[in-house]
Amino acid sequence: MRIRYATTPRGTLEKQALVYTREEHRITLNLVDPDAVMIVTRLKSFHYETYIVGGAVRDLLIGKKPKDFDIVTNATPHQIKRIFRNSRIIGKRFRLVHVYVGNKIFEVATFRSIKDGHTGNTYGTIEEDVLRRDFTLNALFYDPVEEVVLDFVGGVEDIRNRRLKAIIPREVIFKDDPVRMIRAVKYAVMTGFSIPWYLAWQIRREAPLLDTVSPSRRTEEMSKIVSSGYAYPIVEELFKYGLYRYLQPRAAGLCKKDRLFKKAYFASLQALDKKVQEAGTVSMGDALVFLIRSYVEITSPWDKEKENLEVYRDTFREVRQFIMPLNPPRLALEQALRLLFRERGIVVKKHRLPKNKKGAPSFPELFKEEQEGDHRSTPSLSERPRRKKRRRKGKKTPLAEHAPI
Repeated sequence: MRIRYATTPRGTLEKQALVYTREEHRITLNLVDPDAVMIVTRLKSFHYETYIVGGAVRDLLIGKKPKDFDIVTNATPHQIKRIFRNSRIIGKRFRLVHVYVGNKIFEVATFRSIKDGHTGNTYGTIEEDVLRRDFTLNALFYDPVEEVVLDFVGGVEDIRNRRLKAIIPREVIFKDDPVRMIRAVKYAVMTGFSIPWYLAWQIRREAPLLDTVSPSRRTEEMSKIVSSGYAYPIVEELFKYGLYRYLQPRAAGLCKKDRLFKKAYFASLQALDKKVQEAGTVSMGDALVFLIRSYVEITSPWDKEKENLEVYRDTFREVRQFIMPLNPPRLALEQALRLLFRERGIVVKKHRLPKNKKGAPSFPELFKEEQEGDHRSTPSLSERPRRKKRRRKGKKTPLAEHAPI
């Protein structure tokens, strides 16, 4: 094992990190995406310090093949973009770069600083960046070129001892970002690690902080859970810690009141996990099928006297309220509901937008009804008809009319 040292202001050497070699970490390079290796190699060829970081390194050390490979470097976003033409800078507060290789997207981030705290958005060094990570098992840096793992916080030993340990101080870790509570439970389930009693107690106590998280972030975390292949055990643990009611409040309430609904709901999640494990991945629409199936079977008005489109509209409104505060794409939710209707032998055809007198598409009746009933269901800008801009003709002023020639 090697040791990485840093020079202090006094000129002395200070131990900084442990460096695990290939014989020590035993990571199989075949499990690493060759395109991720290509990105790291190219950045290193321009003399930028670059590593694979986060959950990918954790999975490699456990012996699992990672789904995603996040990359971190000391190059700035604009420097990264100059190196990779097939890339795009994203983000407003903290800028990241998405590098596109075929159908794959690799997220390349710049080292973050702790000068502005654990939620600041300034660039820093690798020594600062490691302190911005939430747990030690996600704070390891892997160099696939030299095949070494840098460990600043004892993460390798924590993985070997199967324990979840926080890096950020306990008094601020969940207050700065309540979503870390969900991640802690998710990591523990997916790795089989144990959550220390003091951290578990803190999660239960500070669970209400999740109510302040935006719907988009909650939707993002839920999409990761349903596509992980561990949705059933993760949701089960989130129930135990009192967290799931902030992701799916109506589902959590029904599970608490109705045993039959709870049984059907969890059986649907087990079926979702089986499909993910067989297919490797699922679309958002397919995942939503399993989230709303139990609710649709209980609440949908399967009235033969009503037209299929009317039943579909009523069910859509109910389902949309059921999954709140999650806000998945409307098309994904419609796709999921149509699949459930098809299972019942009911086909709801997609109606074309009727044309108005000027030839532009007008609102469907479904949008009209939702606009009148619920302001949150108004169509998006992309769904609204475009209006032609009228040119205003300038009027001549009296001075201009009577001006001498």
